[in-house]
Amino acid sequence: MKYLLLVYTDPALLETLPADEYDAHMRGCIRGADTMHAEGTLLGSNKLESPAQARTVRVREGRTSVFDGPFAETKEVLAGYNLVEADSMEEAVELAKKFPWARYGAMEVRPVADMDAERMRVGA
Repeated sequence: MKYLLLVYTDPALLETLPADEYDAHMRGCIRGADTMHAEGTLLGSNKLESPAQARTVRVREGRTSVFDGPFAETKEVLAGYNLVEADSMEEAVELAKKFPWARYGAMEVRPVADMDAERMRVGA
């Protein structure tokens, strides 16, 4: 089964991290991701740019609104994701624990829905 490991970071906590320590975490994260990819566990991953570069799009009653940044005010921001293959939620949680970013925010582990089944269900 596929799971999405959503990386949330608290910018205030990251600001307290010395640059060389951040770089060491990032190197370890990239190397770990390379290993997981080679093992077939990691299917894809990306780091996101800052929320300041985001736009939120909403359509209500035929009107489209575009807002700068994320729509919700939160302490932690979505910073990246990792798409993994795991046998269970417990295994996916164990994979999430390996990433250093949980110390500076949180890792949300969410099962990925079967879009082929959804496609068939709705007749698309």
